[in-house]
This record gives sequence, structure tokens and C-alpha cells, in this order.
Amino acid sequence: MCAHHLSSQLARDLVQKTSLPVVGAPLFLISNPKLVIAQCCAGIIGSFPALNAREEEGDPIMLEAWLAEITEGLDKHNQAHPQRPAAPFAVNLIVHKSNTRLERDVEILAKWGVPIWITSLGAREFVNDAAHQAGAIVLHDVIHNRFAQKAIEKGADGLIAVAAGAGGHAGRQSPFALIQEIRSWFAGPLLLSGAIATGHSILAARAMGADMAYIGSPFIACSEAHADSQYKRMIIDSAAEDILYTDYFTGVHGNYLRGSIRAQGLDPDNLPDAKSGLDYSSGQSKPKSWKQIWGAGQGIGVIEKTRPAAEFIDQLRTEYHQAAEQLNK
Repeated sequence: MCAHHLSSQLARDLVQKTSLPVVGAPLFLISNPKLVIAQCCAGIIGSFPALNAREEEGDPIMLEAWLAEITEGLDKHNQAHPQRPAAPFAVNLIVHKSNTRLERDVEILAKWGVPIWITSLGAREFVNDAAHQAGAIVLHDVIHNRFAQKAIEKGADGLIAVAAGAGGHAGRQSPFALIQEIRSWFAGPLLLSGAIATGHSILAARAMGADMAYIGSPFIACSEAHADSQYKRMIIDSAAEDILYTDYFTGVHGNYLRGSIRAQGLDPDNLPDAKSGLDYSSGQSKPKSWKQIWGAGQGIGVIEKTRPAAEFIDQLRTEYHQAAEQLNK
């Protein structure tokens, strides 16, 4: 079978392992085993960043403990509900050279047989090789077509197109432009991220060429998410106009809640030079991104309450099928 057909089959296989074509994006400091298990048991691929398993010197390896908890939780679900098995889960690896845990975490993911690896901030051939030797597939997130081509050249199996409007370190390009450029040469697994928060938008993502939707910000408000209650409330109370795209906090452009910026004494519309590292008024060090400055995507305007992840996913599934029926009338 040629590479094109193999890639297409891999995409179909990934979708068939879910009851709704969605991956719950790995949320830094927020995604945890409880959320991942809830997402997978509800039929979508759950994920978490490996670095969320925080470790202090002298502590046991928390990442292994998390993988054990997730594996046991999904096995328990599958034994109780063989007619609707859980979707697989994924772990996100920051593959930038600044991640001193990378080699060790790669070994742990391989040891535990993590089925899907999501890589960010660079493409590393040794990570892809290790995943393939362990029988896993690699999805790499990109913000434009050039990065997508490099990722596939270095051995990634699939791509996550992070378009304008996505939470955290998002790209600038329209999802239409990004998806159609990648699809012009790539037939493998392709996910779309950016302001997707309803079943209708999941169907739209598939209609434009993506295999699955990649949803993050709406899950911040879910009861299982490890997020501050004020963060969850701000997600519920905010809309697209309350999101600011800036590189001030990390040096890389991302989308953040304006309310969290104001809460730290900063004016979202008058931030200092990103290279200064100083508060525009007091001269104090800038607040910590993610812990004090909260990321979110433009799709949060439809998030109305805190609820279990399974309940939100059920709503997405209902909306998805309703949207499909409406188009077929």
C-alpha cells in the first residue's frame, strides 16, 4: 500500500477509536488524570502534558503514577462497559531543548505503552522513532504549513493545525487557509484547533478537511479540570472580545483572558514592550503566565456553566449529529 493510502488509513483508524471525532487538548497545569479518564470514557481522546505531573527533588516519579491511574481507570471502564469502550489517551511532550525531562519522559511513555504522543515546540526525530518503536503514533502541533512539512519530514504521523482563535500559543492564520494548505499535500491524520466549542463547529472542521477537532478551553470550566474556581468563572463570564493575543508574557504570541491581565494590575490595551519584563506601572516583574495570566481561546462565549466533562461531551455529540441532519435535509 502506498504512503498516501497508509496515511489515510491511519486517519480513519484514529477517528474510529472515538464516538465523537474530538481530542481534548492537553491543558498546561489544568489537565489531570481525572479529566483525561472522564474524556476517554465519554468517547473522545483525552490528553495531558507530561510536565503537568510536577515533581520536586526527592519525590517519586509522578508521571508514572498518573499513567497508572489513567490505565487502571480506563481498564475498569472497559470491563464494566464492553459495549462502549473508552477512547485511547494521549500525552503531550514539549520537545524543545529546554525541557530537561524529555529523554526520561520519552522512556516512561514507551514503557507504559501510551498510544498517542502529542509533540510541541519543535520536531525531534528521536522522539518520533521512540514512539514508533513503542507502537504509538505522533501528532505534532503547528501554526503554519512550513512547520507542518518539517514535522512530517522528521517522522510525525499526523498534524494538529493550531489556527487563529485557539487558546494558549495560537497561530494567526485562518483555519480555512491552514487546513487547505496542509491538505493539498498531506493525507494523514489532521486535527484542527481554534475556537471550537460546539458540535456544529466540530462538523465544520471535518467539512473543511480536518479529521478531528482539537478542543481545549471549554474543558477548563469542567468540574474535573484542575483550574482555579475564579479561572473557571472567568471562562464562563467571558466571550471572544475578552481574549487578547500578545507575546508579552512568554515571548511567543498566545491568547489570554483580559480579565486575568487586569487582575494583575496591567492594562490589556497598554502592555509594555515584551522584552522589558517589567510591569508598565510599578516596575515589578511581570506576572507568571498560566498561573496568574490565564490562557483561553475565542470559542468560550458559548460556555455557560461548570459541569462534568461527560455532560459537555454529550452535548457536543448531540449538536454534532443535529448539525449533520440539518445539512442532509
